[in-house]
Amino acid sequence: MDDLQQRRAPRRRIRAMAAALLVGLCGALVACSAPDKADSTPQTVRIGALMPLTGDNAPTGQRMMEAYQLAIKEINDAGGVLGHPVELVAGDDACDPGTAVVKANELVAKDITVSVGGGCSVAVVPVLKVFHTAAIPMIVPAANSMDLLAPGYDSVFLLAGTAKEEGERAVQSLTKMGRKRLAVVDDGTSFPQSVAHAAVEHLKTPDAGMTLATRLRISQGATSYPRMVDEVIKENADAVLFTGYYPEAATIVRDLRTGGFKGTIMLSDAGLDPTLFDKLTPAETEGLYGITLPLAQFEPKAKEWAARYRAAYGHDPGPFTMQTYDAFKLAVNAIERAGSLDREAVRKAIAATSPADIQLLSGPSQFGPDGTQPHPDFMLLKIHDGAFTLVSQAN
Repeated sequence: MDDLQQRRAPRRRIRAMAAALLVGLCGALVACSAPDKADSTPQTVRIGALMPLTGDNAPTGQRMMEAYQLAIKEINDAGGVLGHPVELVAGDDACDPGTAVVKANELVAKDITVSVGGGCSVAVVPVLKVFHTAAIPMIVPAANSMDLLAPGYDSVFLLAGTAKEEGERAVQSLTKMGRKRLAVVDDGTSFPQSVAHAAVEHLKTPDAGMTLATRLRISQGATSYPRMVDEVIKENADAVLFTGYYPEAATIVRDLRTGGFKGTIMLSDAGLDPTLFDKLTPAETEGLYGITLPLAQFEPKAKEWAARYRAAYGHDPGPFTMQTYDAFKLAVNAIERAGSLDREAVRKAIAATSPADIQLLSGPSQFGPDGTQPHPDFMLLKIHDGAFTLVSQAN
């Protein structure tokens, strides 16, 4: 060590000792002041939601986002939950299974308390395990495939009647119309398969009143389905039930009509969307039926809410918007009843929900042991003069 280094060494030791002393003092100060700082900083309650914001099903996700925003504003304007503001942590699953898993893990990392998303069953099924492993309860507003119930998780709650019930109601409605031979068409994904299977099974019951003409499967994204049309006509079907999503629904309706099919066409709730009016001519949509979850414009108890929605966004609420709004409000209500953000306490609160706790717009405010609602509501719609019209409650 040279003379200069020898002269600097004591000063370095002094600075090191001073720094250590300063760190110790800062640590003590932080320890004393941290509680006051934490108390003065509002805690945000994070609620997560996956939905399709891009891709063919983006219109569904965009409407869901509007419903979430409406619920959030109302809740925060009223003081939040447990004295804290609520925040939506959203993820775009694009109705794609692989994307959904990635986005679900991102939501888990952001410490959400509840998941209130789920537009497409094909994207919800693979994230069940992700959220269950993280002990995050799920309130699913729109997806209702039977595959959602298969794992038997006690943390999954459906705000929509199951695909089994939807398939049965579709057949019952067609039977009342006097139809005799039904062609059932799905696209091979989770929800459409579930509805199609339920419809086919119901056709086997003694009181079905119809027979199965043919069971067909199409591929998503095709520009036309001529083989499907040929098979329907060859088998003398007088009704077609398509259980898939609205991008394919428009193509199938157009192909059936231009191919000469004169019978009844019925769509599942996945196929009913206002975008049909942009893709089909009035003649092609005339007389088209659909079995669907309740829509706000036909639900008397949602009249005032629909007016608020219309005032906020300049258009009517579409499919799944009521259910989405209800999912967020129910999550906040459960957190309030749980009195904390403990996920297990919140799960128990959701499971124990009763009409005395909250009145939902879209259906019963309670769940059975399997996480489904007792006696869920469905509607039978018909397209007439370029608009959806209510035929009946399909219950």
